[in-house]
Amino acid sequence: MRTGHSRGSGLAGRPEPLTILVAARDEEDAIAGTVRLLRARFPEAEVIVADDGSRDATAARAEASGATVLRLPRRGKGQALSAAERAAPPGSLLLVDAEVRGDLGALVGRGLRIARFARREGGGFGLARGAARALIELRSGFRAEEPLSGQRRLDARTRAAVFPLAPGFGAETRMTIDAVRAGIEVVEMEVDLSHRATGRDLRGFLHRGRQLAHLLLACGPLRVNYRGTRLPLVGWLAAVHEPAVAAIGLADDLWAGPERGFREHLGARHTTGVLKLAAIPLYGLLRTRSVSGALLVGLSANALNQLDTRPGRALKVYLAAAVPLRAPLGVAVLLAPYDLREMAMLGDAGSNALGALLGLGSVNRFTGRGRWLAIGALAGLNALGERTSLGSIIERTPLLRRLDELGRA
Repeated sequence: MRTGHSRGSGLAGRPEPLTILVAARDEEDAIAGTVRLLRARFPEAEVIVADDGSRDATAARAEASGATVLRLPRRGKGQALSAAERAAPPGSLLLVDAEVRGDLGALVGRGLRIARFARREGGGFGLARGAARALIELRSGFRAEEPLSGQRRLDARTRAAVFPLAPGFGAETRMTIDAVRAGIEVVEMEVDLSHRATGRDLRGFLHRGRQLAHLLLACGPLRVNYRGTRLPLVGWLAAVHEPAVAAIGLADDLWAGPERGFREHLGARHTTGVLKLAAIPLYGLLRTRSVSGALLVGLSANALNQLDTRPGRALKVYLAAAVPLRAPLGVAVLLAPYDLREMAMLGDAGSNALGALLGLGSVNRFTGRGRWLAIGALAGLNALGERTSLGSIIERTPLLRRLDELGRA
């Protein structure tokens, strides 16, 4: 999982150096006090505040209080903490919410230490907490009492096992799952802390609704993108239009090896890539009852998959082609904002399924010579993608590069 520099555990007998990470958004009233308390309690530790797109004075007040501040676009808690972790020196970490008060010095020990609040303050009806507890037990077998606590101490080994974190409010839940599955000791410790709890009002229920959605996505399939950010794979939603190809692509998302491209997959022989190379054209043959239809479906699915290397790129190509080919638009329109803002990824399930839809649309749109011309163009595009990155061609061509970057956060 580690994508950045390696984290050493320090010299034998010496405690690991500690860095404190705080994710904050619009916390100008609380952040200065939090930073001052942390610096007083842990004077040797660096405090890094990841400002997650605040529209107030959060960053300025954190900096004035002695913290190192990362000013980030709005991405969510998990991505903010992951960015701060990449900026932190080697050693152990203490993760702290921006508005928490109390002494976190009790969180000591190897592995993952999680603060369990001694006093319950506010909250809803426990649906998000119950869902997080159930998901952790389902995925790892661990029974968590405080599954959503953001107050956590990680040694260097745990840090390497769980970062980058799942995005948004699913970060802590997936962190616990990843730590347990990596064989790391997870201990919840009761600590006398206070925090600003959400209430049973509209704002509180909306917050917990987002939290619940993030939990479900965080506990599903994830992938690290080109930027080192860990994102949920949501392209399986294309199964609404094309379930068979989405299922084939999802198998590649879940069990793919390191092989890339036709040659590597054919050389390795037994890979999910070989499964796709055989199964998607075969599915196209069954659907269209023609060799040309099988080729259009297989080549379109692979071409769109080759383009899915930057946020929104494959979806833009799909939407541009879907209109004249009369392919379904709904799922692509729904996913585009999340893909462009790096909140989710299509994965092979999405790119293969959407590409297959373009192939099936081409079968209905073209006949005779036109169909074979389309096959030739797609075959050439696939061959070019095998020899060089299609993305690199886009990035070297000014007009294509501007269109490619359009809409990204």
